[in-house]
Formats: sequence, structure tokens, C-alpha cells
Amino acid sequence: MSSPSTRETPLTESPVDSQKKILNRMRRAQGQLTSVIAAVESGAECRDVVIQLAAVSKALDRAGFMIVATAMKECTSMSGEKADSITVEELEKLFLTLA
Repeated sequence: MSSPSTRETPLTESPVDSQKKILNRMRRAQGQLTSVIAAVESGAECRDVVIQLAAVSKALDRAGFMIVATAMKECTSMSGEKADSITVEELEKLFLTLA
């Protein structure tokens, strides 16, 4: 069996580390979106704009999935009242909004 990718988030990662990774993904998407805007303003080829826009979309999707995954991990590790703050159904709905 192969070893896990270094890009995977370990189950023991702290919420602060997860938040940093999420913010980094969102900042990357923000930079890519800035590039898309500049490309459109400069009259870049349609193909180049669409490729860059797809990269922005993928980066945002990954950030969204990471947010949902972090919430699922936190919910499964909670007990008592905190665990009742978000239901499995709500998590499922959040996940599906990204699909």
C-alpha cells in the first residue's frame, strides 16, 4: 500500500492548522482571480481566460471541501451539546452544495 500524500490533511491536525490551510487556498484563489480579471482587461485569448477561471473554481471548490471536512472531523470528535450544533444532515447538505 502506498503512503499518504503530503497534501492530505492528517486527522490529528489542529483547527488552527486547518484554518491556515483553508486561508492559503482561498488566498491562492484570490490571486488567480486577480489574474483572470487582468487577462480579461488586457483582451487575452478566450481559451487562456477560461483555463485560468477553471483554476479559480477548482481552488475555491477545494477550500469549500476542506471547510466541510474540517467541520465533519470536529463534529465526530465532539461530545455533549457541542456535537448537537450541526447535524449530519446539515453537513451532508453543505457538502452537496459544493458538488
